[in-house]
Amino acid sequence: MALTQELGRFVAGLTFEKLPKEAVEIARTGLIDTIATMIAGAHDPAPQLLRKGLSPAPGNASLYFSGETCAAPEAAWINGTAGHALDYDDVGCRGHVSTVLVPAILAEAETLGLGGREMFAAYVAGYETWAELARRDPGHHHVKGWHPTGIFGAIGAGAACAALRRLDPDRATMAIALSASQAGGIMANFGTMTKPFHAGRAAHAGLVSARLAELGFTAAPDALEHPQGFLSAVSPDGKPDREGPCPDFGNEWHILKQGLSIKKYPACYCTHRALDAMLELLGRRPLQPAQIGKITVSISKTHSLILRNHAPQTGLEAKFSMEFAMAAAVISRRASLAEYTDEFLRRPEVQELMRRVAIVTNENYDPVAVGASVFDQVTIELTSGELVESEQVRRARGHAERPLGEGELFDKFRTCLDAGHARISPERLFDRLRKLETISARELTAV
Repeated sequence: MALTQELGRFVAGLTFEKLPKEAVEIARTGLIDTIATMIAGAHDPAPQLLRKGLSPAPGNASLYFSGETCAAPEAAWINGTAGHALDYDDVGCRGHVSTVLVPAILAEAETLGLGGREMFAAYVAGYETWAELARRDPGHHHVKGWHPTGIFGAIGAGAACAALRRLDPDRATMAIALSASQAGGIMANFGTMTKPFHAGRAAHAGLVSARLAELGFTAAPDALEHPQGFLSAVSPDGKPDREGPCPDFGNEWHILKQGLSIKKYPACYCTHRALDAMLELLGRRPLQPAQIGKITVSISKTHSLILRNHAPQTGLEAKFSMEFAMAAAVISRRASLAEYTDEFLRRPEVQELMRRVAIVTNENYDPVAVGASVFDQVTIELTSGELVESEQVRRARGHAERPLGEGELFDKFRTCLDAGHARISPERLFDRLRKLETISARELTAV
């Protein structure tokens, strides 16, 4: 069976009972992290301006756990934008998988009166679809100018919402195919409000696609693998695997192989290994800015293209700046929400230290982490002439291979809810998420 139809068949048949326990826990972590970043990002200008522009009427779906509501499509759009606004959300499948899937699933599950069991199944359906598409092209989509979260996310959300709505295989296939025509997002807009808009728009597109497919809206049953279909259209090198066999969906699980990586820092993930390296180095040698002549960061060529802002002027631009990341780490001994602000960025000592940061690139690519080098490393040249090297960081803290502990995950959760002035206590909401399979989406979002 062709790819689009095979995914439709898999999505239509997936239930909570068929999920491995580890897959459920990974999905739970995705929900926990996204809800936290969604609440933290709710007051960012991007979701607030989007909400003003959409002017949604009250409805059946919650807006970032505030007690306010609107219709599910708009809730998915606004919440997805909020979840990605701070660039603090998790990473997986070459993009930001949960910040697309969770807002779409949460909004539709509330509307349909569904519970955690259905939400977990929908999350895994979306993840597996997204991961399978990413697997089929070895190219670096960022180099082509695509934002993977936007192009893969719409289809993943379409699959997730098709699972929620219990569409039959033919209609699930239509939902996936229709989602493929709404894939989009370009790297030129990184460092602006449009980057988180990509995530919200993908959540909205997938949700609407599943609804239309249920009504009988048609699309091509080979929209993914057709020579003029999705895989060919977005392929960086024109070498996607359009016709290869699918894995044994339901017995082989991408989510178990790849997992999720949780961010420790509210910035582009391409900075995280170097931030870990710098903070480790400073833990050994508590250097002061005046002692530092030059900071050199070794990263991949692909990651250097993503980190496009070498002299950022706003906190949002700073999220895509290695120069700022290194300066913040040296001056504050951390890189937190408090650092990624216009005020901190514009401090004279930050601006001055950024000018002493140099980036060297390599094409020693990791065979598993697409786009990343085998390791990132920081070297500091002191004013005395001495060279100090960091460790070689192959996986950032919070990566699926170096996961955060339960306490660290809750600390981030609490920090985000405090930053977003949540109307519900972190402990209470975290507890609900820990027992989500026993409650409904409406119980989860009650404030």
